[in-house]
Amino acid sequence: MSTILRTLRNLRRIGLKDYGHQLQNIGDTKAGTLIGKDRYGNKFYENMEEELPLRTRWVDYKDAEYDPSQIEPGWHAWMSYMVDTPPSADPIARTGVREWEPKDHKPTLTWSRSAYRPYNTVKNKYTPWVPVAKPRQ
Repeated sequence: MSTILRTLRNLRRIGLKDYGHQLQNIGDTKAGTLIGKDRYGNKFYENMEEELPLRTRWVDYKDAEYDPSQIEPGWHAWMSYMVDTPPSADPIARTGVREWEPKDHKPTLTWSRSAYRPYNTVKNKYTPWVPVAKPRQ
């Protein structure tokens, strides 16, 4: 959560439209420099002067219903402070450089109908109780 002065300063910097967008999606207002954009339309920002440590980098997702698996691996490494240079400035971290890279990014399918479920061959440890009731007379 930010202070009132910081919120008003960010409102003046980013404008009313982006201010409302950030409050709706992030829940906080942030002003920073645009570092890059990935091929899915996500925008990556950084502000080293005013933000708290480990909160200096953030992403503005293209979709309103976002999932962190929508970030490419190079940008994920930059977002989690594993590398200092973003993939837009690093020729090695760019996508499509290596031939073994997958062509399309597949998001995590956990908790969806397409999630991986192995076939189970183990018997259940318990059996459900089935009451035996006599019919009424």
